[in-house]
Amino acid sequence: MPESSYSPDKTPKRQGRYKPKGRQVDLNRLRVVADVLQPHLQQTGLQRDRLIEYLHILQDKIGYLSAADLAALAELMRLPMAEIWEVASFYDHFDLISEGETPPPRRTIRVCTSLSCMLQGSHDLLAELQAMKFEDARFVAAPCLGACDKAPAAADGHHLIPIARAESLKITADTPAQRTSLQGYKDFDAYCDAGGYQLVRALSAGKADRQGLLAELEASALRGLGGAGFPTGRKWRIVSSYDGPRNLAVNGDEGEPGTFKDRHYLSTDPHRMIEGVLIAAHIVGIDKAYIYMRDEYPEIIEMLNTELAKVTKAGLDAHVDIELRRGAGAYICGEESAMIESIEGKRGLPRHRPPYVAETGLFGQPTLVNNIETLFWVRDILERGAEWYNRQGKEGHPGFRTYSVSGRVKKPRLVTAAAGSTANELIAACGGMADGHHFKAYLPGGASGGILPSSKADIPLDFGGNLAEEGCFVGSHAVVILSDQDNIWQAAQNLMRFFAHESCGQCTPCRSGTDKAAELMAASCPDTDLLGELAATMADASICGLGQAAPNPLLSAIKHFPQDIMGGNVGKKESLAAKAKPPVEGA
Repeated sequence: MPESSYSPDKTPKRQGRYKPKGRQVDLNRLRVVADVLQPHLQQTGLQRDRLIEYLHILQDKIGYLSAADLAALAELMRLPMAEIWEVASFYDHFDLISEGETPPPRRTIRVCTSLSCMLQGSHDLLAELQAMKFEDARFVAAPCLGACDKAPAAADGHHLIPIARAESLKITADTPAQRTSLQGYKDFDAYCDAGGYQLVRALSAGKADRQGLLAELEASALRGLGGAGFPTGRKWRIVSSYDGPRNLAVNGDEGEPGTFKDRHYLSTDPHRMIEGVLIAAHIVGIDKAYIYMRDEYPEIIEMLNTELAKVTKAGLDAHVDIELRRGAGAYICGEESAMIESIEGKRGLPRHRPPYVAETGLFGQPTLVNNIETLFWVRDILERGAEWYNRQGKEGHPGFRTYSVSGRVKKPRLVTAAAGSTANELIAACGGMADGHHFKAYLPGGASGGILPSSKADIPLDFGGNLAEEGCFVGSHAVVILSDQDNIWQAAQNLMRFFAHESCGQCTPCRSGTDKAAELMAASCPDTDLLGELAATMADASICGLGQAAPNPLLSAIKHFPQDIMGGNVGKKESLAAKAKPPVEGA
């Protein structure tokens, strides 16, 4: 190149007319996006870890996320457009619109098609709704909405709406979207009047022995009740042993089909969980706490914002900064490291281990991860003692548990009972089987916990033990009851389709395995030998519990219900079941 083509600083000069490369920012949309996000621009500037929050704000205001608006957001955050797009496209609740595409209708009605709702006819309901033509509304299938006791469940946007038949939904262009606010819960004043926050005040005043309280929690049988079952006191001890600053991530992403206990506890007595957060912050030495809530629980998110402000006004959280974050429709974010990635404003991809999040979690710092229900019981255990908690269980199963019971029972509901309770006992607590139904099978631990026949309904439902010997686990204690009117193979297909939809796509065994398994199971003559090989590969090679545990219902159906596999290759079922790996807990 001739010397004249270089500038004095040796930078090559552009030849001819210069035309910017890449996607150009629409200045009109830039002004709109900046206006919507103005409060955040004024406060601290746009932060990288709050990207998902900004996407929520834009969609809430505009109704969808256009390519032009994402380009504007990328400009404001000084991030590549690809980084914005990869995050926005990962989460189900973001409606992305490319150039030239038609925006979605103003209203979205989500009908749950997970197992408990499928048993109550949600697929037929959805088909009926979709046959009704509305210009300004759409009806879509949704994974579990956390309302299995109200099946079939649906949501207007993300607000639950009661529906029994399509005719009960009168939707027109002029009908406002239905919004609900939480009513009847124990608010801050009522909670304090009943003795709440006394332990937090004692800790703040230095009148409570933190090490003594930690030892008491360790002596209790409290475990992680989100699914993994790791002893809570031991986890607190481990995280406190690492140099700070330390974080707390509260897992409120209750997405396991059949589970609705967190929704109940937050809807009735939210400050008991909040006090658990404040106690953990004192004892473990937490600097920052993030409460990660499902986007499907908007009324709870609104309530928590209100009640957390009251806690701050009372000065009870002076020792820890609490921030509420909402997910965006990704079941995988119930896995602790995927949730941490999401809190950091990224795609919810599970991390490889080690290092474990207790040592290297949020922003590379030691992080305590606890489930909503786990924190809910902390105050009671520390005030009443570990012995009080432990003696409420059965022999060999200390403590109590909250079981979410749904399906073919007369009164689907939460049952708080001794750890190690059985399916038969839980059915009795729900008023028995629904009229006209006879007990056939049950899911002891939600979608990933496997399926057992009614002949094994006296197995204690707790971590490990006889349940693990059957290739099943209790997980989040979601118990779904099936009857003689249900085909177990079809139930297993429903669960596999759920896993295929919710796979994060990071690893091939899970991404391709769940899709292929769903395809093979839908065949008129399923090749169960091939399905067994596929299940073994997924269990061996998947990165996280989703892919490892996804085959559990499939293997259970092959082992216990070969008669339900229409035209299947049933001659090889027992040999395949014998090859099944032990169950993966904490999926």
